[in-house]
Parts: sequence; structure tokens; C-alpha cells
Amino acid sequence: MTEAKGTRPQDDKLESDQGEALAVQRKLTAFPAKFVFVVGVLMSLAHIWFNTFGVISEIQRNAVHYAFVLLLGFVFYPLSKKKPDQTLPIDFLLALLGLVAGFYLIFFEDALHARNEVPILRDLIFAGLAIVLLIELTRRCTGLLIPFLAIFFLSYVTFLGKHFSGLLQFRGVTIERLFYRMYFAPDGIFGTIASISSTYVFLFILFGAFLLKSGAGDFVLKLAMSLMGRTVGGPAKMAVVASGLMGSISGSAVANTVGTGSLTIPLMKRTGFRPHFAAAVEAAASTGGQLMPPIMGAGAFIMAEWTQIPYLKIIGIATIPAIMYFSSVIFFVHLRARRRGLTPPKDEEIPRAREVLREGWHFLIPIGLLIGLLMYGYTPTYSASIATLAVVAASWLRKESRMGLADVAEALFLGAKNMVSTAVVLLCAGIIVGVVLMTGMGTTFSIIAMDLSGGHLFVMILLVALASLILGMGLPVTASYIVLAVLVAPAMQMMGVSLVAAHMLIFWYSQDANVTPPVCLAAYTAAGIAGSKPLQTGMEAWKLAKGLYLIPLLFCYTPILFEGPLWLVAEATASGMVGLFSFAILSEGFFFREVNWPLRIGFGVVTVLMFWPGYLTNAAGFGLFLALAAVQKLGGGRQSAAA
Repeated sequence: MTEAKGTRPQDDKLESDQGEALAVQRKLTAFPAKFVFVVGVLMSLAHIWFNTFGVISEIQRNAVHYAFVLLLGFVFYPLSKKKPDQTLPIDFLLALLGLVAGFYLIFFEDALHARNEVPILRDLIFAGLAIVLLIELTRRCTGLLIPFLAIFFLSYVTFLGKHFSGLLQFRGVTIERLFYRMYFAPDGIFGTIASISSTYVFLFILFGAFLLKSGAGDFVLKLAMSLMGRTVGGPAKMAVVASGLMGSISGSAVANTVGTGSLTIPLMKRTGFRPHFAAAVEAAASTGGQLMPPIMGAGAFIMAEWTQIPYLKIIGIATIPAIMYFSSVIFFVHLRARRRGLTPPKDEEIPRAREVLREGWHFLIPIGLLIGLLMYGYTPTYSASIATLAVVAASWLRKESRMGLADVAEALFLGAKNMVSTAVVLLCAGIIVGVVLMTGMGTTFSIIAMDLSGGHLFVMILLVALASLILGMGLPVTASYIVLAVLVAPAMQMMGVSLVAAHMLIFWYSQDANVTPPVCLAAYTAAGIAGSKPLQTGMEAWKLAKGLYLIPLLFCYTPILFEGPLWLVAEATASGMVGLFSFAILSEGFFFREVNWPLRIGFGVVTVLMFWPGYLTNAAGFGLFLALAAVQKLGGGRQSAAA
């Protein structure tokens, strides 16, 4: 297998397959490599078939999805990280058992219906096998926390719940009933979450794989460099723009960090930024990749399915907040560059935008077609399938990017490979969601959350932020969103927050795990590229990504998600941008020159006023901002300082 066009070889121990998890993958050679390649291609073709022309029931489609994921997953992720070759026979056996556990449901579902849904011993054995294998593979891909949560929820619904008191008490169900609900019913492993994984998520990840294979990744980097490279702090701003554009391809923070950071971080260091800041910029910007339409990570598809809000509407209302987030990172970059007195790179190092577009304009066709089909009313699965074919067709418009059969096969394999860890997380999350539905735990937790917040929305938001931070220390972003959405979103709706605002806030706060110490995968990944200290990089990234915490406040207190007149949306956007810029000045301590503490406090007041709902407070904040800016412009002080 050859290296994909537009990609760079990375550390074999880095796993960023959309699952936002770092795990050790086995280096495959000879027969195992050929085996997984063929299986991966077949997996992608199967998903294209049953998402377009194939006729197959939902639960059977999800069972096929499960079978392919476990077949690949156990081969990719070894039982022993230190001696992966020695455990390969065991892993192959487990992979085949996963295949059998998935296809058993397909062949024997009708027999179960013929018995009036009464499972026999054989059914229960395969159901238990499917659950155990899924939990074990999840442990290999993501660590211990998700398997622990799955086991805890399974224990709660069978025997542990009866030992709780008050609202949390649950009398329990039998093992037979549990296995039936988890394996055969549409609210367990093969339920709604699995449907999202086997349809929307897979096809959009496949679309991204085809774009990357065609060379779109390099085009994105060159385009970002041509747009921002000549400005103050250009390489860092380029990293922000590139990560935003790359987010429309990958939808993964860690994948963005690896894909763009290998170019942008060395360039930032070369132009004068310190290693930890360069890495932090890349991590903060890459985190925003999952917020950037039209591909926003798996959580956006789950949001669309649960809320029944069209996916096109979700990406539409998410656009302004995403632009605000990337702007907030650029504010930090600009002020830091001005403070350090950095100058733009040499002109010959920056490509011309006209030349970049002339060479790569055809890469825009599939993305434009995808958005056009969504706007025209086609389903996301159909739109993604047609856009994937358009990638191949568009690649033939230029000789340098033409995709042959080998390239198409490798893109099919890459899509399947990139799907494994995400699919594992989603399938295992199906266990948690299934238990929540069985027990009514969502309503219980909503009542508890209401009591803890005292009925105050802002306190509830703080609780959600804290919960997302704690969960993010061990859960990938998508899993964190799923857990919080099923447990907390109903409580926020009870407090008057709209359905879309509640889910969007939780989706945003779930991203903070990528940049918030002590566990921040995107920041640690960037630190490895930059050669900086991981914790120092994480702390810097946490500061740069404060838009993750501030902007969602606007979801709940303003109509910025197009839940009001357009002039109010514009007012909330403008006030939010001024507030974000003021916060950057407060944090950096620099504007036109060094900012003393009285003025920094003043900019902090501006931040509060600009985010406080109400046009009078916003107007007062803007007036104060102009006054402080005038004082800064006319006042004394050093022009720059080392940072």
C-alpha cells in the first residue's frame, strides 16, 4: 500500500482515527496487512451499498457494521502493546468471534421472532459474547473509562440499582432481559447510536478519506498560507485557518493536529514563536475543527438524530459560532506576535492565492456539491455518497491529482481504518444509552441536576462545564457528548433553554478535553511535534481555547443560533466578537503596547458587559472598550516585550 496523496507519514503509535483517542496500533506486514486491507475495502463498499441502493433492515445493517468493526479492530489493536506479534493469533480468534457474533443476529433474528421474542440459551450466549467482545475492544481503543462506565451501567440495571436509595433506586432486570434488550432490541448495541455510526458518520469519514487521498490536505494548507501568511504572526494564523478548513475534511481534533501541525508548528517556531505557544495554537485551532461545518465530528450527526433537527440546519446555525471561535484564537495570536515584535515570513515563502486556487480549485467541487445537495433537501448519507464519487471525478480534472483504481482502493481502506475507533466508541456508548432508556435514568439525573443548580441556569451551565471536563479526562469527545446529552440536556430544557441550544452547548463543552490539562490529547500531540513540555503546552492551549467556554453562553442567553430576528443575531455576534477580543487583551496583557493592571481589569469588565444579555449593557461595554482603546493608544508604555 502506498502513502496517500497529500498526507505525511506519522508516528506509528499515534492513533487519531476520528475517535480522539491515542492508542497503540499493531504494525502489520505480509498476510495480516493484506487481510485487513481487503476487509477494509469490503467494509467501505458494503456501507456504500446499504446506504444507497441496498435493501436491509436497520438492525441487520448495524450488525454487519459491528462485525466489520470488530474484525478490523482486534487485528489493529493488540492484546499486548509490548509484544503485539505474540498475541496476533489470539487477536485473530477474537476478531473471528466478533464477526460471528455480528452475523448470528442476521441469520437467527427471524427464528427469535418466530418464538415470540423468547430467547433460548444459544441466543443468550451470543448476546453475552457480543457485549464482552465490544467492551474489550473499547478498552484497547480508548482505555478503561468507557468500559468501566459500560460495566457500571450494566451492573446498575441488573443488581446494583436496588442498593441505591431515593430517586436512583432501581429494582433491576434479569440477565436474560438485559441481553435481549442489548442485543436484539433497537435500543441497545444495535440501536440508534449504531445507526448513526453505520450511516452518517461512516460515509462522512469515507468522504474525508477520499479528499485526503486526492491531495486536498496539501491544498488546504497552501490556501491557508496564501491567505494569512503575509500578516503579523502569519504562520500561526495560517495554522488556525488551516485547521478550520481541515475540520471540514476530518472532523477530528487529534487528526487535525497531526495533519496540519507537522507543517505549521515548525513554521511558527522558525518565525519566532516559542515551541509551547506554537503547539498550543495548533491544538486550540485543531479543537475547533470539530465545530466547523460541514463536517463537525460524530457528535453533530448524533445531535441531528436525537433532536430531529435537520443536519443542514445544525451546520447552518453552527457556522457563526465556529467563525467566532477561530477568530478568538487569531486574536491571541495577533496580540502575541505584536508583543514579541514578530514580522511576517519572507514573501517568497508564501504561495500566491491565485496560483493555489488555479492548481487546486477542483478540490472545492466535492465540498460545494455536498453543501448544495444538503441545501436541496437530499439526506446526508446520499449527499456524502455522491460527494465521494465527485472527489474521484474531480481528481481527473488535473493530471497531477488523478485517482486510479489503486488510489480508490486505498481511500476505501483508509475510510474503514479511520472509522474503527469511532465506531467502537459509539457502539459501546449504545450500552449506556440503552440502560438509560431502560431505567429512565435521564429523567432522574435531570431532577438531581435541577436540585444541584438551585434552578439557576448559569449554575447549571457551570455544572455541565465541570462534568464535561471530568468526563473528558477519560472519554473521547463523542462519548462525552453522548453521556451528557442523555443525562443533562433534559434538565436544561426544563430551565427554558431551547432543544438545539442545550445540545449545542453540551457539544461545545465536550470539546474542552482536547485542550484542558491534565488530560488533553490534542495539546499533548502538538507538544510531541513541537518538542515542548506537554503540561506547559496544555496550559497554554487551555488559555487560547477559552472561546469554548465563553461562546456557548451566547447559545443560552441570546438568539445567536438564529432563534430570533436577524438584527438580534447580528448584535449578539458583534458584541461577542468584541468580548472575545477584550478577553484576549486581558489574558495577554498587550494591545497597542503593554497593558497595566487597571486597564486589564477594565477590559475584563468589557468582556462581562459584552457577554451579558441586553443591548444596553452591550452598548455600555462597547463604549468602555473604545475609551480604553483610546487610553492605550495615547498612553505610554513599552511597545513590545518578550513573551
